[in-house]
Amino acid sequence: MTPSLTRRSLLGSMSVVPAALALASFGESGVANAQTPAGGAAGAAPAATGNVDMAKLLQAGSLPEKVLGKDDAPVTIVEYASMTCSHCAHFDVATLPTIKEKYIDTGKARLIMREFPFDPRAEAGFMLARCSGDNYFAMVDVLFKQQEQWAPVQDAKAALLQISKLAGFTQESFEACLTDQKLLDDIRAVRTRGSQEFGVDATPTFFINGKKYSGALSVDEMSAVIDGLL
Repeated sequence: MTPSLTRRSLLGSMSVVPAALALASFGESGVANAQTPAGGAAGAAPAATGNVDMAKLLQAGSLPEKVLGKDDAPVTIVEYASMTCSHCAHFDVATLPTIKEKYIDTGKARLIMREFPFDPRAEAGFMLARCSGDNYFAMVDVLFKQQEQWAPVQDAKAALLQISKLAGFTQESFEACLTDQKLLDDIRAVRTRGSQEFGVDATPTFFINGKKYSGALSVDEMSAVIDGLL
């Protein structure tokens, strides 16, 4: 269960608590589930591990949806991710660009990103992405690509500040974002809903037209799933 953190302690925890220590506070099972590799042979569609009601899945939550692609795309991918999850970062770097080119940019699929932070640093990363407004996906992409520069370091606050400044944040807007208690509560509510209503317990978890897949799917695996729905 997520530990209780005030907006002030969230900032403080990033500067003094190593990422491994923060993750450990969720228990061993939580850490393992946070980094679940994909299974199945390359090129084959992996077996779904469950199904959810798409109408319920797409109901409005505590935060506006962040979407890549057209609303009328025949395939909807909902991704639950944690900013400090290495497998989520791998999917963002190795799989998503090709999926975007093949399916999202061509109107065949859309992707909805939902926050499922496993630790305070992941919460902070998502808060900064949310505070980026229209640059949400760009900020998420930068944070995933530079994950090793901020997630495991001793002073994560300073590292995140430097990355954020490149995205247009000032010291003041950075501090204001990370002390926004309502935003923090709303991000936690996204995670709670994912866990309680849809059984998310690992990141990344994907729901593709309602079918559940856990792990960082490869291009071939995700393509096989999407192609089977078109």
